[in-house]
Amino acid sequence: DSFSYELTGAQRRCIGEIEGDLESSRAMNRLVQGDVGSGKTAVAEAAMYKAVRGGCQAVMMAPTEILAHQHFEGLRKSFAAHGIRVGFLSGSLKASEKREILEQLKDGQIDILVGTHAVIQPEVEFARLGLVITDEQHRFGVKQRETLAGKGVLPHILVMSATPIPRTLAIILYGDLDISVIDELPKNRLPIKNCVV
Repeated sequence: DSFSYELTGAQRRCIGEIEGDLESSRAMNRLVQGDVGSGKTAVAEAAMYKAVRGGCQAVMMAPTEILAHQHFEGLRKSFAAHGIRVGFLSGSLKASEKREILEQLKDGQIDILVGTHAVIQPEVEFARLGLVITDEQHRFGVKQRETLAGKGVLPHILVMSATPIPRTLAIILYGDLDISVIDELPKNRLPIKNCVV
């Protein structure tokens, strides 16, 4: 209800599928696939909200610092009214800033951590990691995703991708992943333009 826009039917369906996973007796392992601008981040926000309200921490890893910072700013604004604390971690932070984030994360003072590959470094420890989200998952290797998931005890895993993957190929590549597809763009969304240079 706190979103400033109306969710699409596809977003609501995906959120329902994720909620079902989070409420089940097994760890979620789900791919959310949707075009650029289809609203994957809003779906991830709903998953993070549910995880934090359930007493867990969440982490979102993005492939570039620019994208990670965009996610951080958006999530910080979205969750401020709910008292959910969001932290940011990247390799460009000063040593003192990084040290403070790591301490707050380990103490459970940060509910959601957003960052680049920096979040998989050995010194990054969570108090109670329950949800791991990887944005643009095709940009990360299997080992990187495994390392991040290993920072929790069987955490729920959500990977997001805008790269079109036919369902059969997805099952071959990600045999252990359930698949949610956002096949509907939000109203009034400007069309995405692609070009070859």
